[in-house]
Amino acid sequence: MTGTAPRGGTGTAIRAVALPLLPHLRRARDHIDRHYQRPLDLDQLAAVAGVSKYHFARCFEATYGETPIRYLTRRRIERAQDLLRAANLTVTEICMVVGFSSLGSFSSRFAQLVGESPTVYRDRWAARGGPHIPGCYLFMRGVLDPGGTAEPCPGAASRNLGEA
Repeated sequence: MTGTAPRGGTGTAIRAVALPLLPHLRRARDHIDRHYQRPLDLDQLAAVAGVSKYHFARCFEATYGETPIRYLTRRRIERAQDLLRAANLTVTEICMVVGFSSLGSFSSRFAQLVGESPTVYRDRWAARGGPHIPGCYLFMRGVLDPGGTAEPCPGAASRNLGEA
């Protein structure tokens, strides 16, 4: 089976994805990782990969085991978990910063994936007594920019909340 890579997906059959397509899928996944806070749809992600949206969705799932939109949602929830643990921001602010447009959909997806509401999650971590980074500092330093309008501070791109 030269030129293909068998990968497991969430479907019942295992599909083989052509090896030359893998860098394109990786580029789209990296795009999600870098721009998760922006509104992204399947058409945009397929354009980044350079293939049709239906082919992209099938190949992405076969390669990474989940659909591109499910991967995007999971990345947003993971980032929200980081912020809930470390930043002094409201749940609504975190919801908007990570790319959700609705607090209700954010809270329900968070509870589905994490097993508890964002508020309970934050309170559980706060009870451990870890330090919190003031939200105003994060916004001022360009670490968080919910509108995507600020120019990043020098070095802000290489920084993340885990290093702060």
